Amino acid sequence: MTDAARRHTVPGVRTPPHIELRERFHPLSVFGFVALSFIVLASITTDPHPGLSGDGPLVALGLVVLVIGIAMTLPPRQVSDRVRIAWLVITGAAMVGLTILQPQSAHVGIAYYIIIVAAIRLDTVPGIIVSAVVVVAECITLGFVADAPAGAIVGIIASIVPWFLVMRLVGQLHEGREQAEALVEELRESRAAAAESAALAERGRVARDMHDVLAHSLSALALQLEGTRLLARDRGSDPDVVEAVERAHRLAGEGLAEARDAIAALRGEALPGPERLENLADAFTGDAHVTVCGTPRELESEARLAIYRTAQEALTNVLRHSAAERVELRLSYEDEGVRLVVQDFGPGAPVTVGSGGEGGGYGLTGMRERAELLGGRLSAAPTTDGFRVELWLPGR
Repeated sequence: MTDAARRHTVPGVRTPPHIELRERFHPLSVFGFVALSFIVLASITTDPHPGLSGDGPLVALGLVVLVIGIAMTLPPRQVSDRVRIAWLVITGAAMVGLTILQPQSAHVGIAYYIIIVAAIRLDTVPGIIVSAVVVVAECITLGFVADAPAGAIVGIIASIVPWFLVMRLVGQLHEGREQAEALVEELRESRAAAAESAALAERGRVARDMHDVLAHSLSALALQLEGTRLLARDRGSDPDVVEAVERAHRLAGEGLAEARDAIAALRGEALPGPERLENLADAFTGDAHVTVCGTPRELESEARLAIYRTAQEALTNVLRHSAAERVELRLSYEDEGVRLVVQDFGPGAPVTVGSGGEGGGYGLTGMRERAELLGGRLSAAPTTDGFRVELWLPGR
């Protein structure tokens, strides 16, 4: 971007890559390179030639200063205005010196380069001052060394002034286009931020509704079942009835905990992950052990949640559908991903519920879909002495 465009660009808006690419490969750069190469070549082939005798050293010095000045003031270079002005003046001085030493050469073309850079890269007042100083100095020089001073001076003024105005207009149009593109980029970011804000607001609303309705209802249900359990026990009810009420109370408590986890996730709080597998094992009514293999590493939030939910669903199925009393949970951090195996051992195996597909009910079907969305896979099938659920997720 131009210096002026950079000053007017909205802070925090990143310059789009296509603008940066266009800055590096602007068509004017190619034209300027060809023109300047021709001027330098003409100077080398004009008497006196650069060398070690006569005016040769002065011509060589002038060419070196000229090339350095051009390199330091190229339009794509990002330098301060002061540095650019200083080197433009130095380049103009080298042009004047070479015009004195080689009156028949084409050094006046450097003046066009200077006014183009001044028009494009500098603000209006500094650009006019630098251009005027260089043009006046070159005109005075031509007045002394040119064969037809009046014609040379009129020609350079008549051609350079329109060039300055045209290039100034080109620079302003280029600057306006870049500002428009920067504003479009800012608009895209603003729309993305607005969409994210709306999504967060909706998640907050859903979290509040879940807390006010679902969590409150489950909490009331858990309290009611606890009261019913105590009442049934005090009244000497059938043990099977007491056990059924206790099971219902436990399920209501688990549902309340899951609802609170869901509410926390909607509010952006930390999602449950592998570190909570021990809690699931401790809450299991039978014998459950957790084994971790490999070096634990940080996983993405969705992968963490998938591991936790799969273990939770597998243990729930063991309680609901199996007579197994021992369960092993094995979490392996592998080179290409992470693997969770939940294996139960006992006289019975979880029963396939509904149409969930291979070895699992709707809960495992949901876990299988979650795994596939993450690029992984989930299998659930009976073994010779129980039931096995295996989850594999990619990612280092």
